[in-house]
Amino acid sequence: MAVFEYRVRDQGGKIMSSQMEAESLAQVRDNLRSKGLMIVEIKAPRTGMNADIKIPFLSDRPPGLKEITVFSKQMATLINAGVPLVQSLAIMQRQLENPAFKKVLQTIRTDVEAGTPFSEAIAKHPKVFTKLYINLVRAGETSGTLDAIMERISGFQEKELILRGKIKSALTYPVIVLVFALGVTYFLLTTIVPQFAGILNQLGGQLPALTKGLIAVSDFLQHRTLVLFAIIAVLVFAYRRYYATPVGRMQIDTIKLRMPVLGPLLQRTAIASFSRTFGLLLSSGVNIIESLEITRGTADNAVVEQAIDNARNVVMVGEQMSGSLASSKIFPPMVVSMVSIGEETGALDNMLGKIGDFYEREVDEAVDSLTAAIEPVMIVFLGVIVGLIVAGMFLPMFAVIGQLSK
Repeated sequence: MAVFEYRVRDQGGKIMSSQMEAESLAQVRDNLRSKGLMIVEIKAPRTGMNADIKIPFLSDRPPGLKEITVFSKQMATLINAGVPLVQSLAIMQRQLENPAFKKVLQTIRTDVEAGTPFSEAIAKHPKVFTKLYINLVRAGETSGTLDAIMERISGFQEKELILRGKIKSALTYPVIVLVFALGVTYFLLTTIVPQFAGILNQLGGQLPALTKGLIAVSDFLQHRTLVLFAIIAVLVFAYRRYYATPVGRMQIDTIKLRMPVLGPLLQRTAIASFSRTFGLLLSSGVNIIESLEITRGTADNAVVEQAIDNARNVVMVGEQMSGSLASSKIFPPMVVSMVSIGEETGALDNMLGKIGDFYEREVDEAVDSLTAAIEPVMIVFLGVIVGLIVAGMFLPMFAVIGQLSK
């Protein structure tokens, strides 16, 4: 299959430009004529030295959350302005820079032109559009409020981007400090310590246990660095294999939520995400059972998923979900009470929105607390590592100097 560019004139005399995937130029011509369009120009794909140079890493890169957010926002603007869906997709396709996303939109536009609903067309690309996205679009098509739904999706994704950015910024500093500390430690142990070890061997005498340990670690890193990397690789592989099992994932996710400082941040983030996702689905017209099922798929934590599963099972038998949430260790009493009030008053989506607003502010405070707690810990960690190395090398030299002075 190749991509052909074409310009045609419709029955009203308006010139349109677009692209089409086809096996040959004749197939493109036949398809356009069958739609009653007058062909102005068809450009065959360039080949050989004239072909576009594509870098696999860039051309195959799937669109990220930011690109999907911009797409949703602009699609909402175009549809709200009265631009037909097919033409909106064509406009978006022309202005995208990501080749992989362009190709996806080309396929979607072709399906929509053939009469496929927009929700079914994007459902064919699960790596680009999530189940949440697809169901919201389907709800928008059913209710005739696709522009409003796209606006809600973009707003939801913008908040998710902000939330991710805050967590990433909170973790960036400690990661940089940790990498710097490990780099300095490796340099000292493989370059400076061996030189001091040679001097100490010439001086003779009994070495302290700390110095012997540092020399042993230095010898290991100098001659068996690859072994260390192999051990780390095996540990990472074993962790991932264990985390891939249901039991391992549950245990590790439970430990994450119980960790000091980081645990409360993860819990608040999970509650904010649950409230936002669940509330958005309910307010868009998706039924509560399907909304819980979709929300479960976005939880990214086995403990939270189990709590949502239990709530879904309770709702399926006709009971209120607040009681099930209360029995979990994730949702605090305030959240349970607000959900219960929302169920009783029939305004659950509004209550979930308020919970989401509150816990997004809580996440901000947790991020500030995490940053404030990690900074001194990392500085002390770096100081202790360097201090131990310096002490281990200079203690025996002080002992030798003391003996010589006597």
